[in-house]
Parts: sequence; C-alpha cells; structure tokens
Amino acid sequence: MSQTSSGNAEIILASLSDEELVEQMFDDLYDGLADEIREATQILLDRGWEAKRVLDDALVGGMNIVGVDFRDGILFVPEVLLAANAMKAGMAILKPILSAAGAEPVGKMVIGTVKGDIHDIGKNLVGMMMEGAGFEVIDLGINTDADKYIAALRLHRPDILGMSALLTTTMPYMKVVIDAIKAQGMRDDFIVLVGGAPLNEEFGRAVGANAYCRDAATAVETAKRLVLERRAARA
Repeated sequence: MSQTSSGNAEIILASLSDEELVEQMFDDLYDGLADEIREATQILLDRGWEAKRVLDDALVGGMNIVGVDFRDGILFVPEVLLAANAMKAGMAILKPILSAAGAEPVGKMVIGTVKGDIHDIGKNLVGMMMEGAGFEVIDLGINTDADKYIAALRLHRPDILGMSALLTTTMPYMKVVIDAIKAQGMRDDFIVLVGGAPLNEEFGRAVGANAYCRDAATAVETAKRLVLERRAARA
C-alpha cells in the first residue's frame, strides 16, 4: 500500500485504474518507496501489461521526473539514490521477463572509476540513473586500468564507455585509456563520456571524449542523444 501525500490515509494500489496507478508509481519512485513500486509493478503485469511497457511507461517515466528535478537542484543525491533503489525493486521483477523475451535495452554502457581513484558515489549514481533510463550497465568498479576497460569493451560491445574521476591526480588517466582504445583501432566503435567533480568541458575535449557530463542527469540525457544520433547516422 502507498501513503498519500497527507500521510494519514492509505491508497490500495490494486483499486487504482491503470492510469492512476502509473501516476502513483511516479510519486512512489520520487519518494523512494521500493515496496510500493514492487507491488505496483506486479499489479500491472497481472493486468496484462507487457514488461517493456511497464518499464517504459511507469519506471523510466518516473525516473525521468527524478532526473529532471535532480538536474535542476530540487532533489539531491540521497533522494535520487532512494529513487534508484525503488526502481531496482521493480526491475528485479521485470528483468527476467525482459531477458526471456529478448527485449533490447535503450543502449549498453560500460562504466568505471579510473585507475588510482577509489571514489564511486558519482559513478554509482550515473549507473543507477542510466539503468533507470532503460540502459544496460556493466559497472567495472573503482581503480580501473586501461586493460580492464579494453577487455570489457571487447566482451560487452557497449554503445558507451563512461569514465569517472574525483581527483585531479587521476583525471589524466582518462586520456591514457582513450589513447589505448585508439591504439587498438577501437575508438570509433564507442561513445566516450567522462565526468567527475574536477572535470569540465574543456578537459573532456582535450582528452578526446565525446562529451563531459557534469552530473548523472546530464549523463543520461547526453547518452540518449548521442546513441540516437549514432544509430541514425548508421541507418
């Protein structure tokens, strides 16, 4: 059950129409209510919704609202993490169904914090927001060297490589990775996004990235745009 905004009355999720239930899921995602999202996801499936429709219309739709308010400074990292965890509760139900149906994700991303850097909150947030937008995310963790990035790119063939750094001393390693990818003749195969507190657009250009993303919401918007542009160019 989900509480209304007044907090003193309960909503029976199963009693809501489809449209009302989706709107309630938007609110519950925003509030980080994992149990309610899990219940509502199952209700929609039981009503005959396809898993992809639940993902796109309810979960991704709700996370888009979270992403916009995070970008605009209305929501902050702890609240977005709660929303992302609620999203994961719904995804835990949908993923096996989507996999069995062979549903294609919006895109695929390999992400990691670069060698020498053990900061991962920003990276984790980007990963969660990307999953919330319908991307498949392969997270390489922290302290990731060029060989590990290249091995993951070869194995997973993603659309996007994401690199994060929070230290000025580890920022230059992003160029090491991009140069290594170039040396392998693979640079044009992937969109490279970079981010982290000490970075800026000028640095992103200097190291040869496709784009610098100042926060997780920007990363999602940029990823969607560049993947669509890339696919249109290849069509």
